[in-house]
Amino acid sequence: MKKKKINLRDLKPNSEEQHSHDDGHNHSGQPNNFKAYIPAIISFTMLIIGIALDYFDVAFFKDWLRIVWYIIAYLPVGFPVLKEGWESIKKGDVFTEFFLMSIATIGAFIIGEYPEGVAVMLFYAVGELFQNAAVNRAKSNIKALLDVRPNEALVYRNNDYISVNPETVEIGEKVQVRVGEKVPLDGILISEKGSFNTAALTGESKPDTIAKNEKVFAGSINMDSVIEIETTKEFKDSSIARILDMVQNATARKSKTELFIRQFARIYTPIVVFLAIGVTFLPYFFVDDYVFRDWLYRALIFLVISCPCALVISIPLGYFGGLGAASKNGILFKGASFLDAMTKINTLVMDKTGTVTKGVFKIKEIKAIGWEETEFMKYLMAMEEQSTHPIAKAILEYKANGADFEATEVSEIAGKGLKGIVNGKTVLVGNKALMTANNVEVSKETENIVESIVLVAIDVKFAGYVVIADELKDDAKDTIINLQKVGIKNIMMLSGDKDSITQKVAAELNIEKAKGGLLPEDKLNEVELLKKNPENKIAFIGDGINDAPVLAASDVGIAMGGLGSDVAIETADVIIQTDQPSKVVKAIQIGRSTRKIVWQNIGLAFGVKVIVLILGAGGLATMWEAVFADVGVALLAILNAVRLQKMKWD
Repeated sequence: MKKKKINLRDLKPNSEEQHSHDDGHNHSGQPNNFKAYIPAIISFTMLIIGIALDYFDVAFFKDWLRIVWYIIAYLPVGFPVLKEGWESIKKGDVFTEFFLMSIATIGAFIIGEYPEGVAVMLFYAVGELFQNAAVNRAKSNIKALLDVRPNEALVYRNNDYISVNPETVEIGEKVQVRVGEKVPLDGILISEKGSFNTAALTGESKPDTIAKNEKVFAGSINMDSVIEIETTKEFKDSSIARILDMVQNATARKSKTELFIRQFARIYTPIVVFLAIGVTFLPYFFVDDYVFRDWLYRALIFLVISCPCALVISIPLGYFGGLGAASKNGILFKGASFLDAMTKINTLVMDKTGTVTKGVFKIKEIKAIGWEETEFMKYLMAMEEQSTHPIAKAILEYKANGADFEATEVSEIAGKGLKGIVNGKTVLVGNKALMTANNVEVSKETENIVESIVLVAIDVKFAGYVVIADELKDDAKDTIINLQKVGIKNIMMLSGDKDSITQKVAAELNIEKAKGGLLPEDKLNEVELLKKNPENKIAFIGDGINDAPVLAASDVGIAMGGLGSDVAIETADVIIQTDQPSKVVKAIQIGRSTRKIVWQNIGLAFGVKVIVLILGAGGLATMWEAVFADVGVALLAILNAVRLQKMKWD
């Protein structure tokens, strides 16, 4: 899945903000800077003084002085809009909100409604400032990631540590990270251990303790002591750089709702402009007491109401809020389109290992026959020390008291196990085929065990067995229950592990459909079969490595633990950074909340505009109602959208 590339040097958290509707409507400004509000304050002060002078009918406030006063009051807020409107016209984009507000307010001046002309432009300008502030606030959770981007690295060169730009550090160089500093690049820890705050990357506030030779990710904050890492990736390929790249591009992938509204606004605005022209002149042919000024005033109201700002601001703002809320919860959507797609999912297909299980082998059961457990395990561990198999690693985690045994003359029997001498006794460690080949009679109870099992014989006599199993993740069971609660009834598990283990895990999780022993292409075929039913909207959850083909083929591909997986970042549409399957439920809930708020805003904007348009055409609405229909509704929609940042999803 190709993504637009971004120069990471441009991703500066303190760079000047500029909001764009992507339709030629640019709302410039820095609402957090008090200077941005000064023009509005000047206009507001002069407007209030002017209205007061009008109300008390002050003698000197007449004729040209009055006109000049209101023009001066108009210019601080009106000139930037007039300028933007002119720039848009030069680019061939006539029917922008700037053009509409310019014509409406200039028209108000022409017919002598000076206070209303200033008021409309003032409220519009204030609305724009509030809208920009709300957009920036909605982006804040996403923009916070930019602060995680390290800006220096202490690299060991010429027998000393020197500070350099992380982009200049090469693979294999040694980097020092002091307490409280950010890890500048992905690497391997070469110090004995380290404690890192990965909250900005994974959403988890609990510090993560890393041992020597384990991976450390760029953007993590060193918590305890000075540590050293050996870099394994260049900065541009580090996890944080790739995530930043993805998040920055997320807002560029518009939802169908956003795209529709933008296209609609382009058609709707000129239609209303021509209707306004009709409102001005057509009554001349049908009304006996036609007064040009009255009908022009109604037309100007039409123009103010027709401004599509409430729609083209509040809708993307809703999606910004959804994307920000998701990233705050450790969920990265690659675009607003996938927020929408999550709301339509009715079929969930999941991998087993690394998705609902931890993907780490652990001893589940030890059964020693005729031996004390600790002594039995010492014989087994002495043999497994000679093996590099993942099961051997799990067995060696067993803690036995007393001196360890040592194995000699160890040989590996291909596909069966190990044979060697421990304490002068011949020890066999492996599967049933190894036992049968050496005439060892195995206990019948082992035949009903579906998990991985290690059989042990000492001096040609069966001594017991150890059951090794992958553990379920802590939230796996709750995930399935909550998926069903949110309406995902069709859940299926596909795994490359043997079918007996897959069925057992599926039964533990109450998943009715499960298939094991599948290759990646087999999983893909299963998903393709589901897709033949057009009613199925499929999400696939996998580890993002061997499941890449299925992630790409599903309607929504969800990768678990995407922080360390390059393939996940490239292929998946949604990335669960915390490695918790329960986040999938939260992703669905956030998507639904976002969509609900977006449609509330659409209904609010259209409903109020239609009512005031009708009232304006009938002469029952003034410019003040028109201002509410535009700026007021936009602000209400913004307040509604901002709620997403305050919501909690359990």
